[in-house]
Amino acid sequence: MSTVLESEKVLYTARVHTTGGRDGGKAHSDDDRLHISLSAPGSPRPGTNPEQLFAAGWSACFEGAMQIAARRSHLSLPSDTAIDGEVDLCVTGGSYFLRVRLNVTLPGLPRDVGAALIEAAHRTCPYSKASRGNIDLFINLVGPTRTNSIIVETVPLERRL
Repeated sequence: MSTVLESEKVLYTARVHTTGGRDGGKAHSDDDRLHISLSAPGSPRPGTNPEQLFAAGWSACFEGAMQIAARRSHLSLPSDTAIDGEVDLCVTGGSYFLRVRLNVTLPGLPRDVGAALIEAAHRTCPYSKASRGNIDLFINLVGPTRTNSIIVETVPLERRL
């Protein structure tokens, strides 16, 4: 039995109307701020695909969660903080699933401070919470000389099929 988590307050509700699916479809928001064409990965059609939108949404949300974590620690994120989000659309045994990498760049921050901010952000980011236990996830701290995996979460194969 599942329970709906009660909310003190709904901060925002995104409303998007989509027709035509991922290859040749269209999506637009009720506030007219989003109007996009959809195309499958590798398609010659113009437009974006759901995996790109997911990568953009998660990256933006995760950076916001890192900003909150930094403020709580009386720190500031570097102005050139960046996240390169990668979303793989995979298939095994005819079953589709996603794999995500968030490659976080925090120029000038010591590695231990960056790792702590990433870990705090992963605990609070709504995308991280929604996907926990459902998506293979690798969150990496990218530095000038090396990359360190900070978060690695994998999902057992039987949960994907």
